[in-house]
Amino acid sequence: MKWFLTRPLLSAFCHKFSTMSSSGANPFVQFQASFTQDGNVYKYFDLPSIDSKYDSLPFSIRILLESAVRNCDNFHVLEKDVQSILGWNPSLKQGTSDVEIPFKPARVILHDTTGVPAVVDFAAMRDAVRDLGGNPEKINPICPAAMTIDHSIQVDFVRSADALTKNESLEFQRHKERFTFLKWGARAFDNLQILPPGAGIVHQVNLEYLAQMVFESDNSDGSKTIYPDSIVGTDSHTTMINGLGLLAWGVGGIEAEAVMLGQSVSMLLPEVIGYRLEGKLGPLVTSTDLVLTITKHLRQLGVIGKFVEFYGPGVAELSIADRATISNMCPEYGATVGFFPIDESTLSYMRQSNRSEKKIDITRQYLKATRQFRDYSREDQDPQFTESVTLDLSTVVSSVSGPKRPHDRVSASSMCEDFKSCLVSPVGFKGFAIPPSDLAAKGEFQWDDGKTYKIGHGSVVIAAITSCTNTSNPSVMLGAGLLAKNAVKKGLSVLPYIKTSLSPGSGVVTHYLRESGVIPYLEQLGFNIVGYGCMTCIGNSGPLDENVVNTIENNGLVCCGVLSGNRNFEGRIHPSTRANYLASPLLVIAYAIAGRVDIDFETEPLGVDSNGKEVFLRDIWPARSEIQDAEHKYVIPAMYQEVYSKITLGSRDWQTLEVSDSTLYPWNVNSTYIKLPPFMEGMTRELPKLKGVEKARCLLLLGDFVTTDHISPAGAIARNSPAARYLSERGLTPRDFNMYSSRRGHDAVMVRGCFANIRLVNKLASKIGSLTLHVPSGEEMNVFDAAQRYASEGTPLVLVAGKDYGSGSSRDWAAKGPFLLGVRAVIAESFERIHRSNLVNMGIIPLQFLPGQSAETLKLSGKEVYNIVLPVDDLKPGQRIQVDAGGNVFETTLRFDTEVDITYYKNGGILKYMVRKMLD
Repeated sequence: MKWFLTRPLLSAFCHKFSTMSSSGANPFVQFQASFTQDGNVYKYFDLPSIDSKYDSLPFSIRILLESAVRNCDNFHVLEKDVQSILGWNPSLKQGTSDVEIPFKPARVILHDTTGVPAVVDFAAMRDAVRDLGGNPEKINPICPAAMTIDHSIQVDFVRSADALTKNESLEFQRHKERFTFLKWGARAFDNLQILPPGAGIVHQVNLEYLAQMVFESDNSDGSKTIYPDSIVGTDSHTTMINGLGLLAWGVGGIEAEAVMLGQSVSMLLPEVIGYRLEGKLGPLVTSTDLVLTITKHLRQLGVIGKFVEFYGPGVAELSIADRATISNMCPEYGATVGFFPIDESTLSYMRQSNRSEKKIDITRQYLKATRQFRDYSREDQDPQFTESVTLDLSTVVSSVSGPKRPHDRVSASSMCEDFKSCLVSPVGFKGFAIPPSDLAAKGEFQWDDGKTYKIGHGSVVIAAITSCTNTSNPSVMLGAGLLAKNAVKKGLSVLPYIKTSLSPGSGVVTHYLRESGVIPYLEQLGFNIVGYGCMTCIGNSGPLDENVVNTIENNGLVCCGVLSGNRNFEGRIHPSTRANYLASPLLVIAYAIAGRVDIDFETEPLGVDSNGKEVFLRDIWPARSEIQDAEHKYVIPAMYQEVYSKITLGSRDWQTLEVSDSTLYPWNVNSTYIKLPPFMEGMTRELPKLKGVEKARCLLLLGDFVTTDHISPAGAIARNSPAARYLSERGLTPRDFNMYSSRRGHDAVMVRGCFANIRLVNKLASKIGSLTLHVPSGEEMNVFDAAQRYASEGTPLVLVAGKDYGSGSSRDWAAKGPFLLGVRAVIAESFERIHRSNLVNMGIIPLQFLPGQSAETLKLSGKEVYNIVLPVDDLKPGQRIQVDAGGNVFETTLRFDTEVDITYYKNGGILKYMVRKMLD
């Protein structure tokens, strides 16, 4: 039986997951309570009665506690784990506490980019179990998993009525083999659902449809068990659902696979930062402006690895969509979660999105009984926090963020001067180092309309309303539509060479935009619907016109992308847009009309109307009351019912895909999309003998804030890359190379694309890009070629990096790729949480420089021979590890943070651990 065909089925499977792993009686069963409604008995754990400390706990910690209590069997979850969570207190400080706790989420979500390698790994584990004499059918997800195919579609066609149809058709042509594999996986594995292409962005679908708030499941005695919904997902923006009051965060693909196989997430008990909101937003301010303000504030505060919980009377002023927008950007401000406890607004959203009244009543009863229901106006409900900060909503102003990082907020009124400053500032996150003599550089080209156009620094060439961040929010989407309507009526337009696009997060958005009558105006400005998925925001922006690209390159221009997404790291959106700014959908349209970012909206007009009168942004900006009226009128339950009643059907192309019914996947050795990975090659039932890292070389010497965009293969496969060389050798032409994201199920392609980012700064190389030094020979070469050469010489590798290594999106190939390159340890000043876990899960040792030390202070050149002394018989979390770099001996901290980390490492990674566990 497959799960998820209906919401009740989801609840039943999650309850099965919550109880099936228990090996002993639950010692907290005495604290079970119940209530009766409509003749049904609902059982739950009465958390407040367990300990008087409960009411002082943050609401997010209460959910961790409930999971531990419900799953306690003194095997997977111990009584001391429950006591540890109950012992949470404001004095807990990250780094000073080693309190490890398990967390079993109710379910897992994935998208196809991370989902394909997950299903490939499941298929490979089935082969490994068979080869070691076990039953491969044992390999199935235990915890329910849902995958939405939303990262495959690309913006190839724009500004036409058939752009959507053409992009979806091309998507299917490019990804047919992947889609066939995924449809096989949906049939072959129990408890795995695949939502077909065109269903929407996984986070928005999760918000509008999948989220349960609380689960109800049937017990053998006729009663029902209820407990909170909770999630881990293979996208760092899984946190978006925190806005609805569900505890959720992003994990690595491999860690998610472990949860799918019934394992708990091991974590350190977190600090919880209270973020108090008060006041009201101004009439011209959007939720996007608010989230960019919060992102900058919390990034400055420093919340990496911490929970952030929002409270205060200002929260009640925000819609669920507003809260979800803030929670979505949680990875950008660095926290594990940005949590909004459930309140009456949550229940109102349930009603608006077509959840049943019975479900709403049960949710209210359960959460109030367990004191997990919030009234933001009541200070007596405020829990204790590690630290509290306050934001007055009335101080928020219209904002954008950029040009290279999402937390570099700039007020829209300062944008013109800030961009000019960035042009001349030294190369960095806020600088391009353009010489004064080149500031006035211009280039011109001829367009299809026969006209000649000029562009310069600051010219907008991509304007995209995209990503789950904002497309889930009716206020900014309808606001954008109303602004477009006002602009068209004033006679304003967008220059034809600007690549404009609109990619909604679900079909619900299209419904209310259509019903409100704004789609024709959006289309007149070039914002046609081009697809349902994460498009421009993840680099699937498609090609720019060659005339535009050549003009940019020939004149050394800093041209811009403006998008309503959540990521704008350098090189991510498009190679030709060196500056990229995050903005609300309304400002995306405004900058598209202006054609440049160096504009002062207060003093400079967007254009002139038919009478020759100047039109300013303030003249077309819709009033908040107008937006709210449209939302109340057009965003209704019937739309959700219509869209989600058909969500599993898919297109005709999806419905007609023929797939095998076999238990084991029939690998095609000639495939360049799906390949049996080598992670389990040579595996035995017995644990391997461990040793330290001896006579290693440094593959890359990196600086601060190296993101997974720098590490993991992403974007188009460059024609001069090792991956292109590999594909050419197999008869493919450049037009068939496709994106790296489409080939994530093929390790030979992916490993060749690691560290292929055009903006990678490696201090061992003479220039920016995917280059490094093969130290013994002194030759500079591609990173992959250097790794291959080291492998042929039997030389293991290490990486040396600065602060925040592995920031950005959760990507399993950012760990899988280095492992296949031969990297056995990473030495960095600090690690991003998810990426550190992924390194451990792949068997790579994360070592952290001691406070105050770095590659610079230790005078490491990267040309040394590295020896890492690992006490293999006495490994302990967080112990000191000695590194000898060519006679330069220093100590580091072993970033195995838990005993589980050590267990995974001893097994050679989590996949081998799970295979051995299934065999046992």
